[in-house]
Amino acid sequence: MPRITPLPYNEATPDVQAAFDAHVADHAGSRITNMKATLGRSLLAFQVYMQWYPLYEQVKGIVGDRLAYLYAHAISEGSDCPVCTTFFRRIIIDNGERPEDIQLTEHEQDVINFGSAIAQNKGDVSDEIYAPIAERYTDAQIVVLVAFAGQMIATNIFNNVLEVTVDEYLYPYLPLTQPQTHP
Repeated sequence: MPRITPLPYNEATPDVQAAFDAHVADHAGSRITNMKATLGRSLLAFQVYMQWYPLYEQVKGIVGDRLAYLYAHAISEGSDCPVCTTFFRRIIIDNGERPEDIQLTEHEQDVINFGSAIAQNKGDVSDEIYAPIAERYTDAQIVVLVAFAGQMIATNIFNNVLEVTVDEYLYPYLPLTQPQTHP
């Protein structure tokens, strides 16, 4: 059960409703998810977190669509965020792959390792993991990749702290084995 319930559209202020409507209109295929509806309790928080979208577009421009969503998945998985991990599992599966059996090139593995390390180690990335990224990408591109990782982690933290519920449309994409919770 979420710690803060998502804000129903009909209970939102007109400015939040307008922000919700603009978001859906501006981003093809997007919807107001449980996370976004929870963020809607603060218009500024919603606006700040929705900057994820233009940053993600920049990441796609740097690494390509497939590696961008795999990178985001690795960060979300590294942050133990069920909502975001399931969201990216859906994208992986809908693109014809199995998340448990992804075939990666060495370069792709380097990017995945980088994203995962950022999340798992709270930004403490070893030289061994950073070096292949620094060899391939410009300083400006690395700034975008790291900024996106930070934005992704912020999203993961938001969902985890408030125990945001995975949206029903994502249920078919949940892993078959769910993590065990201990009392």
